[in-house]
Amino acid sequence: MSRHPLAILRPVLAKQGWCTAAELHDLPDGRLARACGIVTVRQQPETAKGVMFVSLEDETGSVQVIVWPKVKARLRGPLLRSRLLAVKGAWQRDREVRNLIAAHVEDLTGMLGSLAMSSRDFH
Repeated sequence: MSRHPLAILRPVLAKQGWCTAAELHDLPDGRLARACGIVTVRQQPETAKGVMFVSLEDETGSVQVIVWPKVKARLRGPLLRSRLLAVKGAWQRDREVRNLIAAHVEDLTGMLGSLAMSSRDFH
C-alpha cells in the first residue's frame, strides 16, 4: 500500500489554507471553512431539487459537501471535472451530521501531477 496522495501534498495545501477532514470535524456550526480532497462521489438525486452532493477524501477522512443549485450553475465546470477539488464555504454541524456548504470551488487537479490514484488502498 502507498501513502494517500494528499499526505504527500499536505505541506503545500496547508500553506494555502486548506484544512484536513480531521481539522474540520470539531469546528462549530456556521464557521467559514476550507477543505480540499479527492472527489470520490458526485450525486444529484432527482429528489434533491437540483442540489449536488460531493464526497471529498483526504489522508484523514472524508468531507461531505452540499452544493446548492445557484452555486452549481455558476461553478459547474470545476464541480464536474475535478479529481482534486477545493471548497470554501460554511461548516454545518448538527450533532453527528457535518457538511460543508459550498460557496466557491476550485479545480486543483493539476496538483496531482503524476501521483498514482488508481487504488483505494491508501494509508
